[in-house]
Amino acid sequence: MHFTARFGWPVAAHAARAILLFGLAAGPAAAQAPDPARVQRGEYVFSAAGCLGCHTDKDGTPLAGGREIKTPFGSFYGPNITSHPTFGIGRWTEAQFRRALREGVRPDGAHYFPAFPYTSFTGITDADIADLWAYMRTVPPAARPNKPHGLGFPFNIRLAMIGWKALFFTPGEFKPDPGKSAELNRGAYLVNALGHCGECHTPRNLAGGLDRSKWLAGGVLPDGTAPNLTPHPETGLGKWSPGDFIDLLKMGMTPDGDFVGGEMAEVVKETTGKLTEDDIKAVIAYLRSLPSVENRVRKPKS
Repeated sequence: MHFTARFGWPVAAHAARAILLFGLAAGPAAAQAPDPARVQRGEYVFSAAGCLGCHTDKDGTPLAGGREIKTPFGSFYGPNITSHPTFGIGRWTEAQFRRALREGVRPDGAHYFPAFPYTSFTGITDADIADLWAYMRTVPPAARPNKPHGLGFPFNIRLAMIGWKALFFTPGEFKPDPGKSAELNRGAYLVNALGHCGECHTPRNLAGGLDRSKWLAGGVLPDGTAPNLTPHPETGLGKWSPGDFIDLLKMGMTPDGDFVGGEMAEVVKETTGKLTEDDIKAVIAYLRSLPSVENRVRKPKS
């Protein structure tokens, strides 16, 4: 489901998937060993957030960075988020980690580019961030330097992110809707915050902001499209049964018996396929509750 059209960027369907895109090591790491229970919970959060894909080169060490993320503005490269003190996030503090996710700000105060989906991750709860941090501290260090992003002027100006955030970013932890059931709220949290599915499955404007009037109605990716996830009967998933959703999320199989490929296959393997049965049901319930939006997603002619 992920990773979501970062201007049509394949991060997310993969969404997926990133935690600290473009990070630099900074700050002292706590010396105390993480609590095993928190680490176990954090590993589940890690999978639900699809962190592996964007931070692992296809031929590289897990979370050591180097994965190319193509966008209309150039190529981004997922950074090393292992526990290495120089090349990874081994010297980060938990507060710096939380600020990166919640505010899209690096330990040195610079702003992240929105290829890192902090616009979705901002909704991750403090408890889940704490557990995720405990798990991240257990990731073995990898001495792999981060690869510079391939961005031309003016897209390489980080200060421009201040204005971009003012227009398109609202920070804040996910708050359950008291008028919705616990299952619907859990599904909304998994899809919109942890899973950051909207980053690929929502159209974007020319500045890269999400068109929230067409939330989850499909997006354009550099090498394809992310489909409409709303219950529209013709352009969305309105004719899917609960079993169809389960087959897709657990096995990657579509109602016609085909299997998803590319980055969505990775999302199924590393993210949705690892969700609990209750969380799968919550995701399905939320998607089926969305407003029906007609949107035929077509990749522009090159």
